[in-house]
Amino acid sequence: MAPALPSFAAIAGTALTLLAALYALAALLCRGRPARGPENTRAPTPVTVLKPLCGAEPRLEDNLAGLCTQTHPCYQLVFGVRAPDDPAIAVVARLAHRFPNVDMRLVVDPRVHGSNRKVSNLINMIGAARHPWLVLADSDIAVEPDYLARVTAPLALPDVGIVTCLYHGRPADGFWSRIGALFIDTWFAPSVRVASSGGGSAFAFGATIAVRASTLRAIGGVEVLKNRLADDYRLGELTRGLGLRTVLSDVCVATDVTEDSLRALWARERRWMQTIRSLNPLGYACTFITFTLPMLALGVSLAPTAWNAALALAGGAARLGLHWRQPAPGVPAPGHARHALLRDCLLLAAWLSGFTGTTARWRGHRLPIDTGRAPADATTESPSRRQRSWTPRR
Repeated sequence: MAPALPSFAAIAGTALTLLAALYALAALLCRGRPARGPENTRAPTPVTVLKPLCGAEPRLEDNLAGLCTQTHPCYQLVFGVRAPDDPAIAVVARLAHRFPNVDMRLVVDPRVHGSNRKVSNLINMIGAARHPWLVLADSDIAVEPDYLARVTAPLALPDVGIVTCLYHGRPADGFWSRIGALFIDTWFAPSVRVASSGGGSAFAFGATIAVRASTLRAIGGVEVLKNRLADDYRLGELTRGLGLRTVLSDVCVATDVTEDSLRALWARERRWMQTIRSLNPLGYACTFITFTLPMLALGVSLAPTAWNAALALAGGAARLGLHWRQPAPGVPAPGHARHALLRDCLLLAAWLSGFTGTTARWRGHRLPIDTGRAPADATTESPSRRQRSWTPRR
């Protein structure tokens, strides 16, 4: 008597377990840092760092102070805010007093350009930049003293368009901020490592983007990003359109994770998922295999065989290994492996939710998910209110 053929459910379950386990193993094995960029053997090119600010974020002064102690011999810091009473202004003033020898400018300009308020701030700031190389960086990252020298080094190669870098989560006190940091350290960063190891380079991260000013002008300036929620991704895409490469630096910065509730964390992660879906719908649809533990459980329930169970155990061990290994050299392991199942289930729920919706909330504003169009009231400017650009008193 011929043996019974496996059912469709059994085949699907085995395939799901295999794919989820292989991805978890790949994510664990790709934990090494990217290849180091070239050493700049000539005199270092002067760099301007553009830091758009909004409010007195936690750790803001400490994060910005890290930029004031860089080993790079020639750099300028340009900070920008919209409101003349923004609490970040006092932070910049204190930094100017602490570091009187640092070339530091503050731009206060209320004009709004497009739907992306961060890019709008950058548009107002860009005129204060004095140097031929630029570093655009989020306000909530912490950096080491050699950050500028290392992250700009690949720009010495003429075929490089932008240099970007990964980041690891630095949670504030609280359960949900730790869960949010695990989103970065055990899901987002490993997925980038896997893509990069496979030759992918279709990425750019707002934590840090280094670019030549001439390249930025060639794509139309920061103005072309004003209606893009994923402005960082679009910047990389436009430079690659010029035939230039995107380089993933060996630098790994720290980013603050401050969400103190499930509601706040959900809003942030759902916005991320919606943005990823808008940029790459097909790739987003296939992302389910990266939610390791729920997928392994589903695979084994569909195909409850000893071989499939063993495969699931191997995949689960690899997934937990991401909690025990260092995200990058010198960076502590994420830990909190006991939260791995909750973390993966939240990822799956956010992924399912990310298939819906065309807008997202960011810093109190509702933005379109990369439609390329601005709301009717988002493209206006205030010509009667002039920019103020000044060097803070020391």
